[in-house]
Amino acid sequence: MSDSEFSIGQRWVSHSEPDLGLGIVIEVGNRRVGISFPASEEKRIYATDNAPLGRVIYPIGDTVSNADGQRFTITAHDTEAGSVTYSGLDDAGSPMVLHEVRLDSFVHLSRPLDRLLIGRLDKPSRFQLRCETLRQQHRIRQSAVTGLLGPRVQLLPHQLYIASQVAQRYAPRVLLADEVGLGKTIEAGLILHHQLISGRASRVLIVVPDSLVHQWLVEMLRRFNLSFTILDEERCNALEQKDDEQMVVDEPGSESESNNKPENTAVDNPFESAQLVLCSLSFLTDNPGRSQQAEVASWDLLVVDEAHHLYWSETESSPEYTCIETLACQIKGVLLLTATPEQLGVEGHFARLRLLDSDRYYDLQQFIEEESSFSSVSELVDTLLEADVDLLGQDSLVQQVSGFLGEAAGQVLQQALQSGDSDELAFVKQQLVQGLLDRHGTGRVLFRNTREVISGFPHRILHPQPLGILAEPMLKEPTSKSELVEDARVSWLIKWLAELHPEKVLLICASSATAKALEAHLRVYEGVHSAVFHEGMTLLERDRAAAYFADEEDSAQILVCSEVGSEGRNFQFAHHLVLFDLPLNPDLLEQRIGRLDRIGQTKDVNIHVPYYENSPQAVLLRWYHEGLNAFERVCPVGAGIYVELADQLEFCLKNVTESSALNTLVGATQQLTNQALGKLQQGRDRLLEMNSCNLPQAEAIVADLAEIGQGPQLAEYLDAAFNELGIDQQYHSSEAIIVKPGDHMTNHSVVGLPSDGLTATYSRNRALSREDMHYFTWEHPLVAGIIDSIADGDFGTTTVCTMKLSSLKPGTLLLEAVFTLRCLAPKSLQLQRHIPQSLVRIVIDDKGRNFTDLISEEDLDGLCKPVKKFIVHDMIAHIRSPLTEMVAKAEALAQPQQADMIEAARQHADEELGEELQRIQALAEVNPNIRSEEVEYVQSVKDKLHEQLGNAALTMDAMRVVVVME
Repeated sequence: MSDSEFSIGQRWVSHSEPDLGLGIVIEVGNRRVGISFPASEEKRIYATDNAPLGRVIYPIGDTVSNADGQRFTITAHDTEAGSVTYSGLDDAGSPMVLHEVRLDSFVHLSRPLDRLLIGRLDKPSRFQLRCETLRQQHRIRQSAVTGLLGPRVQLLPHQLYIASQVAQRYAPRVLLADEVGLGKTIEAGLILHHQLISGRASRVLIVVPDSLVHQWLVEMLRRFNLSFTILDEERCNALEQKDDEQMVVDEPGSESESNNKPENTAVDNPFESAQLVLCSLSFLTDNPGRSQQAEVASWDLLVVDEAHHLYWSETESSPEYTCIETLACQIKGVLLLTATPEQLGVEGHFARLRLLDSDRYYDLQQFIEEESSFSSVSELVDTLLEADVDLLGQDSLVQQVSGFLGEAAGQVLQQALQSGDSDELAFVKQQLVQGLLDRHGTGRVLFRNTREVISGFPHRILHPQPLGILAEPMLKEPTSKSELVEDARVSWLIKWLAELHPEKVLLICASSATAKALEAHLRVYEGVHSAVFHEGMTLLERDRAAAYFADEEDSAQILVCSEVGSEGRNFQFAHHLVLFDLPLNPDLLEQRIGRLDRIGQTKDVNIHVPYYENSPQAVLLRWYHEGLNAFERVCPVGAGIYVELADQLEFCLKNVTESSALNTLVGATQQLTNQALGKLQQGRDRLLEMNSCNLPQAEAIVADLAEIGQGPQLAEYLDAAFNELGIDQQYHSSEAIIVKPGDHMTNHSVVGLPSDGLTATYSRNRALSREDMHYFTWEHPLVAGIIDSIADGDFGTTTVCTMKLSSLKPGTLLLEAVFTLRCLAPKSLQLQRHIPQSLVRIVIDDKGRNFTDLISEEDLDGLCKPVKKFIVHDMIAHIRSPLTEMVAKAEALAQPQQADMIEAARQHADEELGEELQRIQALAEVNPNIRSEEVEYVQSVKDKLHEQLGNAALTMDAMRVVVVME
């Protein structure tokens, strides 16, 4: 180099000290050059004839930043007096012109060759990690179950089927109406998670009753890693004012306070302050101004729980219904969670459907007539599903099929019947059933599974524990030591726990005061290993209590819960439930039992009720057990019967000795229960149940999830990633680790890794019983953050190493170039799903000979040795010229594959989306629940994919340079 090669303001990097960042020439003369490095606040003086420096000129297409952090993409550059002026577009598409002196001093070099030539090298292990990251990223993106991998849920076919069916739609608008205990909240969470991961949604509003706000907050965070912001009046007022303090929306100590913390500036609309928002329905209806703010905010998806409480009739509607109706008209996607539709009555059911599609469901009488016509379709489906068809009934069956599905379908069935081939007939009948299901009235917008259809639930066994007669009425529940000592329920519990040891017990009572006093008495005075769980505790405290109860060793035998404190938690690893008192509402009783009575419970659920024989609890026990049979089965009609008989029940509770009145009440309850259950059974919609869970498809989804998530792949990948990124991991317990930021992390922070670390498990079963632990999957925020940061950054893109190989002469130079097909496209298009392969690999030597098929990646991983840092600069100086030619040769060899890869991607997209388009267009012709926007969306995605693939380019992503040694 000479003085003339340097000009004031030019940007250079140091080969010997690349971590100094991007330097600026500040003085030139007397065969010396002075370089300032603003990023590291250092200055160096070099002799111009042997300066270890590399000139930095960013190529067109690179995205860089100016000194203020403003990003722009280079579209052109001009050189004048040795310095470069860049032209480009910022993120908003506005033009920018920037002299190189104003560039950000942190080096931005996207091309591996540029990084290598200025000495920015990585260890060989980081190159290997990068290649593995790209492969895993491509594998996950191509999977049919992407979006369903991350949630902490059991692999239950009916839930996963609904989630898969709904989440892949454009702006889904559906009613989730599974029977109690089947997991409507989980289904909604799976759909939300899938829509957010796939990019189909980014802003979500959840509206729930007041009592369910924190339950939803916990469920979304713990099961789906979705951190919602709770909005109430206090929070909104704080957001609308300048505030130097960090705002908190949840209980003290909660880690789920907000997914978007507010800045120190006011906001115009609090509903625009976060991407994921959760609020109560009463907050909106009691504050018209807030409701209007929610309406004008931009949302992709609205979720409404307990939608059966929204009242509507042909003549009037409640403020709650009107509020949700207004939101549903503004928001593209809507998920309504509701009780079993038959409980609502026809009018109530129609009211829910109006919220989903007011154009489709505009006339109640027409809806009633339309629904009644499907009884004949249901009968036909039942006939087709029969194992054999009577010879005399074959002609009638063919006529019915022809009437519903057309002459061609009838002919296909007739041929199958006459063929005598049972397999062919079974296949044809299944296809005809699916055709009938496609025509079913509400089958596309309503999903409902029942316990009668879904297997896997345990038996429930009631164990009443009479404790004698009270000397005087109990005025309140015990909350002191003296009161507890005198309570026969406590004496029974202590003795029974000792007999039952070591089996675990969940106890639920009405108040937190009773729960706290009882647990303290058991632990302090009786030496029982116990924990307490109530609404006055923070999320962290609740997690610790639940974890202590869930541990298999050195754990609590009993967890004492309050009514509200038990919401949203599942303790199916326990098999004994003690109801210390009985709630007045049948729905609360079912909620208590539902903590243990879940799919996945491995044993019978034993329900223990200690009671005094002349108490209101004895009245409730008999009413629930003999009248509703609510202990040993789910009673979906209980709430309605309670309302109808409330006065009689209240009389009996106040007059516990009036046995005749209680007998009358129990008899009336039995009669009403049988009548109501009979109506429910008659109203069962077999078509709807079949449409809500296609078992073969559901089991295929479960198998795909098990396959992509099983094995040691993720653990092995994270072990390597943690090691290279400087993240510390420690053993915690069987199947669990502790992960913390290390002292030598390559980045100051990693997405998804808290500053105080986290405890995680790779085991789904462990994660389900230990909600205080994170569940590591390929979609966990930390895992996804690591993958994205490596794949989208320059980590591991360049490495130089040496190896010994007898078949190659010492001094031979090898280049392993790794190419990826890059295409900037909206996330919602999921373009990567259609790209056939993740990497294109080329290996050549300095004579241009192609060794790709002769030397595998695994060969190089095993043979290559890192180069000593102090000789890298000299080595690069020697290989600079041949290496540039080798890169050009490798690019030429890879280039022909670009057209093939793009064409293969186009074909894959055309086949997949073409089939989907044909299917949805055919459905639209026979089922009015197919919205025109859905058809238009599939066509739009197909067209946009073609357009975006036209801009795809096969670019070098990483390179490994190998020098063959003696």
